[in-house]
Amino acid sequence: MHTTAQTIKKVFTASIISATLLCSGLVSAHQDVAHQSQLEQAIAGEHRSAKNKARDEFRHPKETLEFFGFKPSMTVVEITPGGGWYTEILAPAIKGKGKLYGAHYPDTGEDNYYSNSRKQLVAMLASNAVFSEVELTNFVPRQASELAPAGTADLVLTFRNLHNWRDDGVEQAFKDAYKALKKGGVLGVVEHRLPAGVDAEKAKGYVSQSKTIEQAKAAGFTLAASSEINANAKDSVIYPKGVWTLPPVLRLGEQDKAKYMAIGESDRMTLKFVK
Repeated sequence: MHTTAQTIKKVFTASIISATLLCSGLVSAHQDVAHQSQLEQAIAGEHRSAKNKARDEFRHPKETLEFFGFKPSMTVVEITPGGGWYTEILAPAIKGKGKLYGAHYPDTGEDNYYSNSRKQLVAMLASNAVFSEVELTNFVPRQASELAPAGTADLVLTFRNLHNWRDDGVEQAFKDAYKALKKGGVLGVVEHRLPAGVDAEKAKGYVSQSKTIEQAKAAGFTLAASSEINANAKDSVIYPKGVWTLPPVLRLGEQDKAKYMAIGESDRMTLKFVK
């Protein structure tokens, strides 16, 4: 039979455990709010133009990055940042807590797309202090590239790039990503989606989701999840100028512009792979 002292001790111990669990839960919740707040602040930042912010409607940056498991303390690689649309969000969201690598085409000193794209990105990064901690590495399509020091990245991201690299380029880029990632690290892929059964030659710029999954698996990845965050049921995928007929490119100019604006940006697959 328990004594009164033993009963009091048990009640006291249970109270301590409950309080500890509650505090732990509150700390975890606070950390989640802090992560969310830093990402949301980056998305709403004044350094982003109104034009770029208008595309949030189609690109869902907050939901997409959260789906990939993004946290500000991570080491993140963005492959070919291009004009830096996502870099504008990632850089301030990570600054001071994590590390952001921009794995972009090298500047070879020539007057070509690759060198000019690197120069433009360098100029953008120099334009605002929010980018001061971004480190650029070299990514060469269809060649082995060190996106970041091997085994250091938590998250490697590629947004709407696969269609530019051809099959052998995608396979090599996935190998590069696998090498850069830690065990358990994530490869996040967003790409214009080719519907099953549609001829790729008739839907320029769109990529097969099933083939992309096969290529990632061949590089050693496991498909963890897929999302319809960036889906667009209005996208019929066959247009006079391929996917670039749609906004934001609008390659036909003013011709049928209202129609294509009403469709919006392309239907996109959003895939999360794990090393």
